[in-house]
Amino acid sequence: MPLTVAVTGPTGEIGLPLMEALERDPGVESVLGMARRPFEPAAAGWEKVFYRRGDILDRGSLAALFDGADVVVHLAFAIFGSREQTRRVNLQGSRNVFEAAVAAGVKRLVYASSVAAYGFHAGNPPLLTEGVPARGSESLYYSAQKAELESALSEIVAGSEVDVYVVRPCVVAGPRATMLVQQVVKSARFGDPLPALRRGLGRLPLVRPVLPDAGVPIQLVHHDDVARALGAAIAGVGPPGAYNLAGKGEVSVAEIAAAIGWRSVRVPGPAVGLGAGLAKRLSFVSPQLEWAAAFATPVLMDAGKARRELGWDPHFDAPETLLQTAISARETGLLD
Repeated sequence: MPLTVAVTGPTGEIGLPLMEALERDPGVESVLGMARRPFEPAAAGWEKVFYRRGDILDRGSLAALFDGADVVVHLAFAIFGSREQTRRVNLQGSRNVFEAAVAAGVKRLVYASSVAAYGFHAGNPPLLTEGVPARGSESLYYSAQKAELESALSEIVAGSEVDVYVVRPCVVAGPRATMLVQQVVKSARFGDPLPALRRGLGRLPLVRPVLPDAGVPIQLVHHDDVARALGAAIAGVGPPGAYNLAGKGEVSVAEIAAAIGWRSVRVPGPAVGLGAGLAKRLSFVSPQLEWAAAFATPVLMDAGKARRELGWDPHFDAPETLLQTAISARETGLLD
C-alpha cells in the first residue's frame, strides 16, 4: 500500500534530493514536509509533495505534521552555530520529533545521524562498523549532540512498535551540498600551524590559499546516494537499525585543494593536531573552529551493511562527488 511520508527539514542539502526521489517513487502516495523557511513545491513541478511552515520546537506543529503519516523522516538539524544555539534546536527539537512520532503511532522513523556520532577518537578501529558505540567527541558540539541524540532516540522508542532506521552518512557533498565541504576547507585552514603566514601569503596577487595536508583520508557521499538510502529505509527494505553511508574511495585535503583551485602543503600529523587543538581552545571566538578536529584523526566507515541489507548501491565515488561539488561551488561563487 502506498505510503504517506512526513519529513522535517525537507529544504536542506539532503532534504531536497530526498523530496525529489519521493516524488518519483511509486510506493509513496504523498509527502508532507515542514521547515521554518518558505518553500513552494509546485515551483519544482512536484505534485505529491506538500509543505507547511513550522518549527520542531513546537509540539503542536509536529503533531499536525505526523497525523496520518506512515513514516517520519527527521532531517532538521542545525549544523553550524554555537553550542547554545544548536543545542536547543538539535536536542530538544529532535526529542520533540521522536516523541511526537511515537505518539502518532507511525510505522517507521528514519533519522539522519552522522559519522560524527562515533567521535574523533584516536582509538577508533581503521574502519568503523555499526557495532562500534556512538560515543561522540565532547570537543566538537556537532559530534557530541549526534551521539547524545542516538542514545535519546533509543530511550524514547523503547517499548513502542515503531521501527527505527538511523543512517550515518560521512561528509555529504555534491552539486547541491557544498556547505559541509566549505566548512571542511575552513576547518583545515584553521588547523594550519602557521595561520598568520598563510593568511598573509593569501593576500598577495596570484598567490592561492594554502591548505595543510597531513594525509588524513576523508570519505564523501553524494546527496543523491543518501536520498537513495533514505528511500530504502522509508520503504522498510532492510531490518531496522543503524546504517553507515559512504561512497567508494576517499579524498585528501590535497585533492580538495586542487579541486577548488587552491594549493596544499604536506605537514606532519602532529602539526595539524597542534593547530586543531589551538582551534578548539579558540572556539569561543568562532564555534566553527571546533570542526578542525575532523582533520586531526581519520574517521572512516565500512558501508557494507547498507549495501547488503538496504540494497544500497551508491552511484558516485568520493573523487567524482568532490569534482561535482567543486564545480558547483565555483559556479555559484561560494569560493570567492
